Amino acid sequence: MKLFVKNMAGIRCKNVVKYELDSIGVYYCSVDLGQVELKDDITAGQRTQLIAALSKQGLELMDDKKAIAIEKIKNVIVEMVHYADEMPKTKNSVYIAEKLNHDYTYLSNLFSEVTGITIEQYIIVHKIERVKELLLYDELSLTQISYKLGYSSAAHLSSQFKKITGLTPSFFKNRKNKRFNKFENV
Repeated sequence: MKLFVKNMAGIRCKNVVKYELDSIGVYYCSVDLGQVELKDDITAGQRTQLIAALSKQGLELMDDKKAIAIEKIKNVIVEMVHYADEMPKTKNSVYIAEKLNHDYTYLSNLFSEVTGITIEQYIIVHKIERVKELLLYDELSLTQISYKLGYSSAAHLSSQFKKITGLTPSFFKNRKNKRFNKFENV
């Protein structure tokens, strides 16, 4: 049996879901972003307990097929941008369609209809969030970051970063560094 969980965006969420399943005695095969594979069906009582426990953590069980599809798309994008070592070599549309085993046009239309933004806009927002993280780690140059996230150049990344955040990557990085340096002298 599969359960679909909304707002499951990282390792912490996966651990929360595992903990809650363990605490109500539900045995699972796997817990991935947005999806739990159970060993057996759960009872109505266990389902109610799980819904209550997950809602306290900002998570939600989903039954609606459209909502499940949207969450799957979001999870593929989060994995692709935040957890993969580098972006896929194929087009985003091909990658997402293959991962979800669905026609991209269907997925794209559904996503836009439900969320109000395109899949590409959602990817860009997540890429910019990832750029922010990588800038703060200060381990990679902007050119290395642009390559890692599949941009054609550091200039293209900078342009998109400024369009989304209103700041240049270097200004963002310097602003964060100044904030941290204030606390070092205390």
